[in-house]
Amino acid sequence: MNDVRELLGRAVEGAGKPEFSAGAVYAKAARIRRRRRAAASAAVLAVVAAGAFTLPRASGDEDPVHTSVASAGPSPSPSPSTSASADDRAGRLAALLPPDVGEIEEVSLLALIKGVTPEQGQTTRLGPLDGQYAFRKDGGVGYLVLTLEDRETVEQKTGRPADPDEDLCVRVGQEPSRTDCEREPLPDGRTLTTWRDTMDVGGDDSADWGPELAARLTQSDGSQFLVRSSTGFEGSGTQGPLLSEPPLTRQQLKKLLTGPEVLPKG
Repeated sequence: MNDVRELLGRAVEGAGKPEFSAGAVYAKAARIRRRRRAAASAAVLAVVAAGAFTLPRASGDEDPVHTSVASAGPSPSPSPSTSASADDRAGRLAALLPPDVGEIEEVSLLALIKGVTPEQGQTTRLGPLDGQYAFRKDGGVGYLVLTLEDRETVEQKTGRPADPDEDLCVRVGQEPSRTDCEREPLPDGRTLTTWRDTMDVGGDDSADWGPELAARLTQSDGSQFLVRSSTGFEGSGTQGPLLSEPPLTRQQLKKLLTGPEVLPKG
């Protein structure tokens, strides 16, 4: 199983037409280093710096791309022009992180990259902070994608529940190896695994993803949290240049995933 594709693959499920695979969204990150879209990036950077960057709305009342904006720190009051629930998620996430991670905004990667409608871009959220977030810092834009998969979903996908004893750092068959992989059993029986991914994978030219940190928190009840801390992408729907480093570090990912704020209530 290719973990770096899982999160956006979950977003694709049930999205409806136009049909496409998660593999079509991920592209060769090596192309980023070989052929930068210098002119486009410079233009986007200039507009972002001016604070005027927007994307066209799809049909409907809700903006499928920009659903909330928050700076890391105390949660702001919802803006009348955005979704209150989206504002709440972005604000609560920002409140858990240090201010230097930048401005946080909840987005839809499907809307950005594929231009789908709000209905097609909707995803199932099991956790209160599940979602896709843009991190804007120093003119660049990275992304954090957080998804909780329950035991049933994991079994449907892999044929078995998540196993905290499984060592994800060991390569199995043709599965891509995880570089700089760290496995940490936690006192409560859960296991946190983090690794780096260059995103040098095949795909079409719709998006060129930069390097990222990925993590999986495997829980004793057979469920799991999946997270990507990505430096961003270039290509169709890009919001700006890549960040120099993933928006959240390993320790920040660990603190986020092991905190009570990401767990469903009740």
